Amino acid sequence: MATETIKGVLKPVTKGHGGVQAAHHKNTSGLPVEQYPVPKSVTIPLNQHIGAPNEPLVKVGDEVKVGQCIGRTDKFVSAPVHASVSGTVTAVKPVMIVNGNMVNAVTIESDGNMTVLESLTPPVIASRQDFLNAVRESGLIGLGGAGFPTHVKLAFKEDAGVDTLIINAAECEPYITVDHREMLDRPLDLLYGIQALRKWLGFQKTYIGIEENKPDAFKVLLAAMQESKELGDGIELVCLRASYPQGAEKVLIQSVTGRQVPPGKLPSDVGCVVMNVESTGVLGRYLKTGIPMVTRNLTVDGSAMNGSKNLCVPIGTFADDVINYVGGFKSAPYKVMFGGPMMGIAMVDTHVPICKNNNAITAFAEGKVKPTRACIRCGRCVDACPMSLEPTKIERMAHLANVDALNKAGAMVCMECGSCAYACPSGRPLVQYMKLAKSIIREAGAK
Repeated sequence: MATETIKGVLKPVTKGHGGVQAAHHKNTSGLPVEQYPVPKSVTIPLNQHIGAPNEPLVKVGDEVKVGQCIGRTDKFVSAPVHASVSGTVTAVKPVMIVNGNMVNAVTIESDGNMTVLESLTPPVIASRQDFLNAVRESGLIGLGGAGFPTHVKLAFKEDAGVDTLIINAAECEPYITVDHREMLDRPLDLLYGIQALRKWLGFQKTYIGIEENKPDAFKVLLAAMQESKELGDGIELVCLRASYPQGAEKVLIQSVTGRQVPPGKLPSDVGCVVMNVESTGVLGRYLKTGIPMVTRNLTVDGSAMNGSKNLCVPIGTFADDVINYVGGFKSAPYKVMFGGPMMGIAMVDTHVPICKNNNAITAFAEGKVKPTRACIRCGRCVDACPMSLEPTKIERMAHLANVDALNKAGAMVCMECGSCAYACPSGRPLVQYMKLAKSIIREAGAK
């Protein structure tokens, strides 16, 4: 193992059930993040997170600057959104985002200057609540894909027994490398964000979990920690086995600490908080500058693409513009996705805006997807499931819309990682059935 010779790196405590050995395809790991040109316009959805949608704070004709808040709500489970370019508001109306939902959005015609709002300054923090308020004002959400507002995740009770912070730097999804680049390109921002979390939330133990296929990240972080003893204090690096879905919260917690998160429970219930590595770096930069989250780093790659890059893109830029910037398609792609091939969302139309939780655009040529055949009852999906579920049973119960059986089978426990579908020799669309099963349960509960 490449990292065995690096001093100061811990080995995982334990290995959980399931998972698959998906090909990594980390083609862009050697490409630093490149700044995307200023777009002519952006369309910024006001709901880019799990929770309550924001209300617009601007109207057509308003002049805005980078970092200016253009949407917020007083509801707790939400995160404000900010202008990613300077210019003029030309529309405030619903648009379709990649999941098919229609959400209210603000369109800004850029003036090309990227003028930052003058009043933005680093937040003044004197208490835990000040820190949580600052995290909310940054607009930060989970950048690993779920889109959960970060201030909500961090607002656990002080007496809840949460003692461990785990920075998720596994980045096990094939093709995507922006988390890897965060560690290589901006390690001090990451460490600064970690120390702020430790200071204001009182974590006693802090780990950065990195898969073994990123030895350069271990070396860069160790060097940064040694260079700045204050920033490196109390942090331990953990070498994780390179397997999928190593970066899933519950899998990562068990690998690093040996603790198991029971079905229906949260990481905080076993004393842990998991933060994505790029989320932590964004937090570190916000605390230094006061500039909220207005850009998104994303990987553009795949067998159907003419080129591949890691890009820093203003939020609200359209996906088709980014694809064209990288060189467009070699030929008509079989599938284009926001995200990677395991957990990404397929695009019906590439003219959709990039949101905060979009970490990649991947496009694949025809012939890369297994044909669907009848289940042969081999049990490989059961072996692959990190949550120890029986995906084929859930598939059958979803066909029957049997709510009680779906609950008993643990459908809501599924994290939709795609390991079952990857392992299935018959190409069954098992993740889609997991989503359908959850939808059936939710609809039944709403009646």
